[in-house]
Amino acid sequence: MRTLYHVGRRQELRERLGCLTAETRPQWGKFDAPRMVVHCSDAIRMALGKLPTTSKNTPLRRSPLKQLFVYWLPWPKGVPTAPELLQRSPADWDAEIGCLLELIEEAGTVSPDHEWGEHPAFGRMSRRAWGVLGYRHLDHHFRQFGV
Repeated sequence: MRTLYHVGRRQELRERLGCLTAETRPQWGKFDAPRMVVHCSDAIRMALGKLPTTSKNTPLRRSPLKQLFVYWLPWPKGVPTAPELLQRSPADWDAEIGCLLELIEEAGTVSPDHEWGEHPAFGRMSRRAWGVLGYRHLDHHFRQFGV
């Protein structure tokens, strides 16, 4: 399973991110490239427990739906996201890319006993689930921009 904890997968994500420019157009959705990068950075901050979000009481918080969505089902386009992951405006492009690169590495190398944040839709998740979901989220948005 693809996860942020695999050094080769993090390298793949770094390379794909390096193909992105501030002018790259999305193949679907409302984000421009700078907004997508900020959104992805903030999603990792949320996972790491650095950006709190408001919890939603949804059926996705319980098994087996949670496992299906985190590990198996294709990532749908246009899924609603936590408002906290849409609030920050992009700053300098190179700084935002550097920040996302650092966060990918931090999330992928965090201590096994790290206290992960709570996902607004899925609730508390295991280290394994955060690694898989983190990779899948980045992959979804990178595919959105054709990288």
